[in-house]
Amino acid sequence: MAFRTSNSGSVVAKSRIRKGDTVMVISGREKGKVGKVLHVNSRAGRVTVEKLNIIKRHTKPSQKVRQGGIVEKEAPLDVSNVMVYSHSLGKPSRVIMKTLDDGRRVRVLQKNTDDVLDKV
Repeated sequence: MAFRTSNSGSVVAKSRIRKGDTVMVISGREKGKVGKVLHVNSRAGRVTVEKLNIIKRHTKPSQKVRQGGIVEKEAPLDVSNVMVYSHSLGKPSRVIMKTLDDGRRVRVLQKNTDDVLDKV
């Protein structure tokens, strides 16, 4: 995984996973499950996947949350524990960058170079 420095000078892990991608968890207690990426935190190297890694939080009633109690929500996973999932292959794949004939650089699955991940 490549690293780059942000404007504040801290080191940020560079990832090819973006919000909206379908990913499969490759390690941990959620291994083998597939979901959509809701949020990517590149500074911390973590991704939040829809309906995966559910945790329970005990919350007090406040003006923001009128009803207190036990709230279930998604917790972030480490970006190294997920891979982009290919529906056509039915398995996860690494992501590579490919330059098209018109000069655009797009994200493509390594196992099946026909699947372009970026919106055209």
